Amino acid sequence: MASKYTGFYAALLGLLFVFLSMRVITLRMKLKVSVGDGGHELLTRAIRIHGNFAEYVPFALLLMLLNELAGASMWLIHALGVSLIAARILHIKGIATAESPMAPRKAGMMLTFAVVITGSLSLLFRSIW
Repeated sequence: MASKYTGFYAALLGLLFVFLSMRVITLRMKLKVSVGDGGHELLTRAIRIHGNFAEYVPFALLLMLLNELAGASMWLIHALGVSLIAARILHIKGIATAESPMAPRKAGMMLTFAVVITGSLSLLFRSIW
């Protein structure tokens, strides 16, 4: 069985990951910083946005894929996928600038955790029953 739905979200998130990567690379070139953040807050923020994305998104996508392969409803996969994309956009918005309020970042992390918890519990129940 192919992962038709998870693949769609993986593709969108993959493009977002490349965008975030290019943002860090561009800032490094502009600020002439090859390692670390060189004390530049904007670069620090870009690095953390990229790093946090790399830390959470692959695991969330893996849970989505395993749920899809285990026969989960396409509606569950879409709910997880849309929520994950929204979560990551909120997180990006919350960290991107010093003027950004903490609320979007917090909402993004809470929604990311909701995706991971929901995906985990769904998979756990599918494995047991």
